[in-house]
Amino acid sequence: MSKVGIVLGSIRKNSFSEQIAKNVASLFPDGYKAEFIDIAKLPLYNQDYDENSPEEYTTFRNQIKEVDAVLFVTPEHNRSIPAALKNALDVASRPWGQSVWNGKPAAIISQSISGLSGFGANHHLRQCLTFLNMPTVQQPEVYLANAQDLLDDTGKITNEGTMEFLQGFVNTFVDLMKKY
Repeated sequence: MSKVGIVLGSIRKNSFSEQIAKNVASLFPDGYKAEFIDIAKLPLYNQDYDENSPEEYTTFRNQIKEVDAVLFVTPEHNRSIPAALKNALDVASRPWGQSVWNGKPAAIISQSISGLSGFGANHHLRQCLTFLNMPTVQQPEVYLANAQDLLDDTGKITNEGTMEFLQGFVNTFVDLMKKY
């Protein structure tokens, strides 16, 4: 069984990112288990913690170690990734030379409540993942605009074309995982 960790850039309860990620988690085929990894309680990264890490750091790093791949679903904050997501990337990439992200296949879904679709967040996250040595799905790129209009009252994506597109994205991600 391959495990896919889902890391949300938004730490807000029932965020659009979370709702979208729940829809996508259901698209993985048999033999793949998607699990959400919470980043909300991580203290801000501080190099002083490298020798004596807070328990939250250790737990989070171990969760990332236990997954085979990572799906990031994030909104855009100020044309970049949310601070909580950047913090999570930093926490799990330290101490220097001990990154638990190294070599894990990754995929990105960005979303926003505007027509820009989280383009800036998507590309800033790609830049970080390149440095962290995470092979990342290049095509198709997933930018979901007007996220509030994609979901019904129960959090389900209602547009069949969007779900078909996301299924193709998941299939590409699974193909990438098989290579690693």
